[in-house]
Amino acid sequence: MNRIRCLVFNAALGPLDYRVPEGVEVEPGSVVVAPLGPRQIIGVVWEAERLPATEVPANKLRPILHVLPVPPLPAPLRRLIEWCADYYVAPLAAVARMALSSSAALRGGGTVTEYRLTGHEPARLTPQRLQAIDLLHDQQATIRELAEIAGVSEGVLRGMVNTGILEPVLVDSDRPYPEPDPHFAEHDLSPDQRGAADRMVTAVKAHEFQPFLLDGVTGSGKTETYFEAVSAAIEAGRQVLVLLPEIALTQSFLKRFEARFGVAPVSWHSSLKSSERRRAWRQVAFGEAKVVVGARSALFLPFPRLGLIVVDEAHEISFKQDDGVRYNARDVAVMRGHFEKVPVILASATPALESLQMAEAGRYERLVLPARFGGASLPEIHIVDLREKQPERGRWIAPPLVEALKERLERGEQSLLFLNRRGYAPLTLCRHCGFRFQCPNCSAWLVEHRLSRRLACHHCGHEVPTPERCPECGEPDCLVACGPGVERIADEVAEIVPEARVALVTSDTLTSPAKAAEFVEMAANKAIDVIVGTQLVTKGYHFPDLTLVGVIDADMGLEGGDLRAAERTYQQIAQVAGRAGRAEKPGEVLIQTRHPEAAVIAALASGDRDAFYEAETEARRDAGAPPFGRWAAIIVSSEDEAEAKEAARAIGGTRPDFNDVMILGPAPAPLSLLRGRYRYRLLINARRSSEVQKVIREWLEPLRFPPGVRVAVDIDPYSFV
Repeated sequence: MNRIRCLVFNAALGPLDYRVPEGVEVEPGSVVVAPLGPRQIIGVVWEAERLPATEVPANKLRPILHVLPVPPLPAPLRRLIEWCADYYVAPLAAVARMALSSSAALRGGGTVTEYRLTGHEPARLTPQRLQAIDLLHDQQATIRELAEIAGVSEGVLRGMVNTGILEPVLVDSDRPYPEPDPHFAEHDLSPDQRGAADRMVTAVKAHEFQPFLLDGVTGSGKTETYFEAVSAAIEAGRQVLVLLPEIALTQSFLKRFEARFGVAPVSWHSSLKSSERRRAWRQVAFGEAKVVVGARSALFLPFPRLGLIVVDEAHEISFKQDDGVRYNARDVAVMRGHFEKVPVILASATPALESLQMAEAGRYERLVLPARFGGASLPEIHIVDLREKQPERGRWIAPPLVEALKERLERGEQSLLFLNRRGYAPLTLCRHCGFRFQCPNCSAWLVEHRLSRRLACHHCGHEVPTPERCPECGEPDCLVACGPGVERIADEVAEIVPEARVALVTSDTLTSPAKAAEFVEMAANKAIDVIVGTQLVTKGYHFPDLTLVGVIDADMGLEGGDLRAAERTYQQIAQVAGRAGRAEKPGEVLIQTRHPEAAVIAALASGDRDAFYEAETEARRDAGAPPFGRWAAIIVSSEDEAEAKEAARAIGGTRPDFNDVMILGPAPAPLSLLRGRYRYRLLINARRSSEVQKVIREWLEPLRFPPGVRVAVDIDPYSFV
């Protein structure tokens, strides 16, 4: 009799043993459907010796029902899942679930009925149908997905099918993607680029694990350089994974990739339609998708023939997931490369301090591109001391930046203003009684968004219309916006240079890859004079006529006592500065600050990155902070404040005593109420050599909590709120 062990997607159950019926073939990694009581569940067959479970007598084993028609999860991916669960103190089932992220893909091939506009428009149309026609041009998807895109009910669209406005199209869900051509349009590389590319190509051809830190100044052509390694992997018949930190960057990357390889790569991100996710997952699993470009979740796709992993903008904090399995995609990418025995390229103009330290220690091979490609020069950086050159009353753009904006407009050049704060103002209060608008679900202020006429919480998404009167004292016309957001800066630009065409670029305006592509096209065609944006504009974009960058508030990121605040501020400002002067025209950067003497600002002004990193490295070494020490957090939450507090005290009361581990707390988290849950936190600081995961696992395992309490572990935390 054939006995198998299954990892089932229920963390409370643990692994279960089943019997394989006669004539059915399974192997480790096979995805199966098995009975559990009256229900049917999905499980993955695992090596029994790697997955301890309670032994069940053979005569009590129930048979699996069937094997799903997908290739088994490859052994290197199974090892990665085990490593992630162990390192990030997460349930194995929760990590494995990320590898089977498209349930539709598990059901095998077939056809899907999608719908598209026919071009027929009756003389009389309801407002909803008119809205659908306006929004569904060039769209083909299922009725449910089209309804989401058009913002109408499914009933409206079904009526449009009946009247011939929409037509059904039968689509093969497993149709192959066009193959990229490694020689389609090869680039002429500079000697520095060629040297770096040749080293990466050698590693790809050797099919060996080698982490590379591709450290190049902004505009040095890092993408074109690692494209040579991508080309080598395609030529060798291997698959390639490229991770990007933001969906907004995907469209501009797709265009660059298509120009180089003749076809677009396969995309993987949260904005994909379910039919697109199904097709992409299956084509990856069967080894047909040659190059996948995606967000961090693409890291767990079941590649059978992986030959190269690239993490672009590898310093970005959005590679760290802050809920569910709290993993860092940059670090997990390196581990996947280790298990797959393939090279991993971490590309960045401002590498994370941890990556630089790994290169210093010889664990990563550092490849440097010290100059911009094609003879373009780095921009001149000037500091605007707001203590001496104050903006006009009620304004936020200082006189030197105002003058520079006007000059660029007269010369027909583009400008970019950066402020990492969405909305119009971070705080709204009543000038009559002092009432402040606070989120009912979070300990955070509501942010005014004048474009949508709403007050919104940026943590839980709670929104209310901006009221006419103060809800506390009832006084009309008494609400005051305090501080600037990007909407307020855009309004100020419109007052200073009313003839300028201004684009507002935030996650509120670039809500889909299509909108991001529209913005890129408009900026590239010079249909925009001034871009006002948040961190979305700090990376990846190349606009030849953009010659001025203004940083509205360089000090903002230094507030809050975050471990990585200085490093993050340096990275953001250096990246946004790198948007200026990327072609023949020279660039200029004006940084507004009230603390020009701060180490970060001084380093930006002098262009001395190495001096900043050396000072930051010493500060981290003295504090025992990463990469020289280990940090971990235990976050306790409940909808009942007393329950959360009691659970946190119970954890704190059983804390272990180790010489190389310091445990702080429990204390209310800085954001003590989040999405309706009260939060307490314990911070653990340990020496690099300590087994902090083992300490936490053995500490928490015996403890039991009420059903409403959640206890989350965050290894190497990036967010300290």
